[in-house]
Amino acid sequence: MNFNAVYYEPDSLNYTLGRELKQKYDSLPWTPIESHNKIVEMTSKPNTEFAKMKKNLIIGVRKTHKYVENQKVSDFLVPYTSSGCSASCLYCYLVCNYNKCSYLRLFVNREQMLDKIIKTATKSERPLTFEIGSNSDLVLENTITGNLKWTIENFNKTSNGFLTFPTKFDMVGPLLNLEHGGRVIFRMSVNPEFIIRKTEFGTSSLDARIKAVNNMCEAGYKTGILIAPVVQINGWEKLYGELISYLADRLSEKVKKQLFIECIFMTYSYVHRAINAEAFPNAIELYDKEKMTGGGRGKYYYRQQLKAYGEDFLRQELSQKLSEAEILYFC
Repeated sequence: MNFNAVYYEPDSLNYTLGRELKQKYDSLPWTPIESHNKIVEMTSKPNTEFAKMKKNLIIGVRKTHKYVENQKVSDFLVPYTSSGCSASCLYCYLVCNYNKCSYLRLFVNREQMLDKIIKTATKSERPLTFEIGSNSDLVLENTITGNLKWTIENFNKTSNGFLTFPTKFDMVGPLLNLEHGGRVIFRMSVNPEFIIRKTEFGTSSLDARIKAVNNMCEAGYKTGILIAPVVQINGWEKLYGELISYLADRLSEKVKKQLFIECIFMTYSYVHRAINAEAFPNAIELYDKEKMTGGGRGKYYYRQQLKAYGEDFLRQELSQKLSEAEILYFC
C-alpha cells in the first residue's frame, strides 16, 4: 500500500502495533489528531478530493466495542481492527454512513478486541460466530498490519467459536499455511467483471478472487460466495447469468461441494450520488429513478417488484448451475 500521509492519535504509539506502523511509515508526514472519528482537515475537503483522501492512513485506538446481533452468517457483528478501505466502490455503504470518512482507519488495540471475542465465545453454551470484517476488508488490511494472520493464529489457540469475514481482495497467501482449526469462514464477494471494473475501483479482478477462494478451500477453510451487491443496470440478467456460469466453471469441485451463497441487492444513497458525481465524474450512473424508490436517511432501494424478479432469476440460475450450493439468504 502506498500512502501519502498518516494521521494518528498520539495514544496509538503506546501500543506495539502503533510503534510498528510508525517505523514502517516513518518517511511519511505524521499529523497528530484528537480523534480518528473527527478529522476536520479531511471532512471539510470538497467531494472532488474524495479519491485523494483514500491515500491517507489513519491510526487510532478503537473505543467502541459494542457487538451487534446478526442473523445471517454470524451471530454478532464485531468492531475490529479497521474501518473503511483504500478502495473506492461507488456503492460502498460506509460512504453512506460516514460520508467522506470512509478512508482506512487502523486500530492498534487488537489484543483488547480479540480478548473480548474469546471471552464471549468461552462463556457461551453454544458455538458463536463473530463477523470481524463488516466495516472493512481484513484481507487488504492484513497487507499493512498482519492483523488477520495474527488474529487467526491466536484465535485458534482457544477452543470455542468461529470467525468470519468477507473480502474483495485476493492477497490470501499469508493465510494459507496457518493453523486455523477449521474455525474460520472465508467469504469472497463477487460481481461480473464489468461491474467490478466500472464500480469497484481498486479491488481484485474476478479471476483473482475465484483463485483465492479455491486456494483458501484447499487450505481447509470453509468458504462462501457473496454475490454482492447485485447491481440491476440495463442488461444485468445477462451479466449475472454469465457470472454464475463462470463460477460454476472456475470454482474447484472441493469448493462447490461445501459452498454457501449470500445474495445482496445494492442500496444507494443521496450521499453516494453527490460524492460520485464530483469525485468520479466519468463513472457509471448507478441511480435509476425508474428502478429505485426512496427510503429513510436519503437511501435508495430497488423497487420491490424488480428486487423480487431479481431474486427469482438468480435462484433459478443458481439452481441450474451451482445446484450443490446452499443459498443462505437474499436481502
